[in-house]
Amino acid sequence: MEFEKQLEEWMKLDYVLPEDLPNIELYMDQVTTFLEEQLKNTKRFEEDKIFTKTMINNYAKNNLLPAPNKKKYSREHILLLIFIYYFKNLLSFTDIETVLSYITENHFGTSESSLAEIYTKIFSMEHDQMDRLKDDVKEKFEKAKETFPTAAEGSEDPENAESLQLFAFICELAFDVFLKKQMIERLADELRDANPPKKKK
Repeated sequence: MEFEKQLEEWMKLDYVLPEDLPNIELYMDQVTTFLEEQLKNTKRFEEDKIFTKTMINNYAKNNLLPAPNKKKYSREHILLLIFIYYFKNLLSFTDIETVLSYITENHFGTSESSLAEIYTKIFSMEHDQMDRLKDDVKEKFEKAKETFPTAAEGSEDPENAESLQLFAFICELAFDVFLKKQMIERLADELRDANPPKKKK
């Protein structure tokens, strides 16, 4: 089935393994080149940039990312940038800072519960959810088809029915994302209320 093949392609999650990270600190250009290569399959358009120097500088200025050490970025900086990459299409700078603040304050540059361990556990959890997410998307697709049946099922205009099916499917996906985004924002608000941000120096 064409949809099944498309779904398999859409649901691929590019996961940068901690062991794939360089063992040495990198300069900015090396960081952007490394992440561009590692995450290129997540780009919508070929010309899109995963990160630019300006983006990374802005993250540091806005407390999303600890400052580099003598212009060099550690493995932990790169792991935080990967988290930021997945958050940045959904959340504001303020919300990302709030969500990451505990991690950066308590697990960045420490030996206990290292950032690499936390990253590995979280992305393993995401992979474990893939089958459930695929089933959920398939269910939404089938529901959209049932809502606007094609000609073989009684519609006089199959082209129109297919267009409406696609629109309904997109709406179902968008509504799901919208609700989850609202949940994340409210959780971020609660975190911010419980731990007010420190004043910037």
